[in-house]
Amino acid sequence: MASHAEIIVEAPCSGVQLIRLNRPQARNALRTALLGEISRALDEAEASTEVNAVVICGSETVFAAGADIKEMAALDAVGLWQDDRPRHWARIRAFPKPLIGAVNGFCLGAGIELAMHCDIIIAGENARFGQPEINLGIIPGAGGTQRLVRAVGKSLAMKMILSGEFIDARSALTAGLVAEVTQPELTLKRALELAATIAGKSPIALRLAKEAILAADETPLSQGLELERKAFLFLAASEDRQEGINAFLERRTPQFKGK
Repeated sequence: MASHAEIIVEAPCSGVQLIRLNRPQARNALRTALLGEISRALDEAEASTEVNAVVICGSETVFAAGADIKEMAALDAVGLWQDDRPRHWARIRAFPKPLIGAVNGFCLGAGIELAMHCDIIIAGENARFGQPEINLGIIPGAGGTQRLVRAVGKSLAMKMILSGEFIDARSALTAGLVAEVTQPELTLKRALELAATIAGKSPIALRLAKEAILAADETPLSQGLELERKAFLFLAASEDRQEGINAFLERRTPQFKGK
């Protein structure tokens, strides 16, 4: 496992890899180096047979307060164009295993964009979500204008992005941005429990299910249904499908092997 300076990567447990953002002095601001470390950690998690799901968290008071403004201020248009950030974001987006965000406290700007790269978000009651880039005379630059609309609808996305106002955890739950709301001290525990439940499923089925669900945002219904059907048929040839059926009939817990 590679060493990291701005994240903490814990040893896998019950098929789950935990990645902690670790720039407390900067409220976990997502500078390029930190995004690069997340990208490399996900490379390792993808290659590991011990990891079937990943959880990303911050602290109990801040998930990530945005991009590193000091770093961004030093870059002109050419510098931004040549920056490695888009490559790191693309790597996070392409991660094929389930990715769960455990969000407490402020989740703003690039922080909410990172959270929206996750497949599931578990939020603490103290979570606050926002895209305040407009206050700096800029707009979201890592998918915020696109993913937020898909997550909460046009009207609320417009309100958040054009005003820079935050929404709380309960509003995020109602809007569909997050899956569950917990007490802040239980957010990470719940995310890890859910990740362990997911990690116990067939790795092949998990990957294909994630691909099919994500395709719903990007393809017409007819193409999405075709993708789903092909994945369903592909799984019919897997050992995991047979194990799952046998375990159901024998009333036991299945032992999936990803084959």
